[in-house]
Amino acid sequence: MTFVSTQQVRFAHVDPAGIVFYPRYFEMLNAAVEDYFETAIGVSFAEMHRARRLGVPTVKLEVDFRTPSRLGERLDFALAVDQVGRSSAHLRCTVRCGEVERFVARVVLVCMDLDASASVPWPEDLRPRVDAQARVAT
Repeated sequence: MTFVSTQQVRFAHVDPAGIVFYPRYFEMLNAAVEDYFETAIGVSFAEMHRARRLGVPTVKLEVDFRTPSRLGERLDFALAVDQVGRSSAHLRCTVRCGEVERFVARVVLVCMDLDASASVPWPEDLRPRVDAQARVAT
């Protein structure tokens, strides 16, 4: 199953030409990942960070930009899990406006202990949920 987060391109996202300034895409992508964890995995970033003291920082990011996005457009961020490791998750995100592909991102996240600033295995209660998403995505 692919998880979709829809976001509107806002004034804060665009440059003077009215197109999305590429670093804003990364903020929007991170928001989609946050939505994914809360909805598909069942744990919010607030719970992960405050209660569990866990984070999932991006350690690798590759992006192929296709077509510019403009102020007011609604973008669909379609996330799928390609692979799950001991502490990592490899995601693929295809971003579209309607039928037009805007960019494709490949993201590697790592489960991290925020206090130790070190990677840790996925927690026992989250690992099956992340694995299930990977199986469904293939």
